[in-house]
Amino acid sequence: MSRPSNILLRAINYDHTLVLAIELSNKSWVLAAQAPGFPQTKAQRTIEPNKNALLAAIDGYRARAAAVGYAVDRVITTYEAGWSGFWLARWLVAQGVEVHVVQPSSVPVDRRLRRAKSDGIDAELLLRTLLAWLRGEPRVCSMAPIPDEADEDARRSVRERTELLSDRVGLTNRIGAVLATLGVNDYNPLLQSRRRRLAELRTGLGEPIPPNALAKIERLLARLELVLAQIAELERERDEVAAADAPDRAGKMIQQLTSLRGIGVQSATVLVREAFVRHFSNSKALGSYAGLTSTPYSSGGIDREQGIGKAGNPPAPNGDGRVGMAMATLPTGHRAGGLVPRSRRLNRPPYSQGYGGGSRAQATDRFMAICH
Repeated sequence: MSRPSNILLRAINYDHTLVLAIELSNKSWVLAAQAPGFPQTKAQRTIEPNKNALLAAIDGYRARAAAVGYAVDRVITTYEAGWSGFWLARWLVAQGVEVHVVQPSSVPVDRRLRRAKSDGIDAELLLRTLLAWLRGEPRVCSMAPIPDEADEDARRSVRERTELLSDRVGLTNRIGAVLATLGVNDYNPLLQSRRRRLAELRTGLGEPIPPNALAKIERLLARLELVLAQIAELERERDEVAAADAPDRAGKMIQQLTSLRGIGVQSATVLVREAFVRHFSNSKALGSYAGLTSTPYSSGGIDREQGIGKAGNPPAPNGDGRVGMAMATLPTGHRAGGLVPRSRRLNRPPYSQGYGGGSRAQATDRFMAICH
């Protein structure tokens, strides 16, 4: 289960706390720190991009503070979420360091057309942002929750299937493009008889497919068959979870979701792996994750609504959109796995049909029971 980023912080004694910002890259890591004994100094240093160098740098800051009579009892670090993932955050937590991962798009930057840009400037900006967030300043930035490694690994198969489906579409279109130049438009490479049908195809002039075009299509078919086999393997593993006799907690939720009308195995798997393992502080956070927040435009004499933002988590909207909307409009607790207590509207007269038949209120109750 992912750890929430909006946890209540205990009071910070800056005379014994090292605050550190890390600007990551594949060539070097740039650190900007506020160390005890040097409150007005933003100490910077560049280190090798590995965890041992980072640990040595933290020890160096500790020694520097001890040299002027301050003992560092607490270390708070931050870095931007990005290509490096969350392994560094998990490792730092294991070393007893507090970690806050910043969502890069939430950090305000200079809006001038031409501005200075360097890793050192970015590290100082991260440090100032973290210090403001630690002071409790509202909306200074957004922190990303750190997912558990098991939850992060479980969603890889869901995302891999999405990538393979995109590859399947691309290969199918490329085969169709080659055949279109030859006047052939009635060939479906997804059928089991694709190779037999390819041998029977004739161009728009009634001639066999030219040898180079035929060889290219056969190579594309070989890649397509590999993609189809991998998709089938992932779907077989997905269906095994839905049909398991002794599933784990996530498997139970998938099985319960599939019992609702209109929700298939894939939608249930996406909802559980992508959404139900996350923490949401309120309904606005949940709606933002689902891409269902409003985007008002109100400035001077202009006041209008631009519609739903649709800027949520990319894999989530690929599931059942109606379920996502139902989730976003329900009041939430601290995480999606325990959204709200059971509704007390079971005696309300039915006014529309929901998932699985019955009234909408009854369908909502069934959905919320699964969320528990």
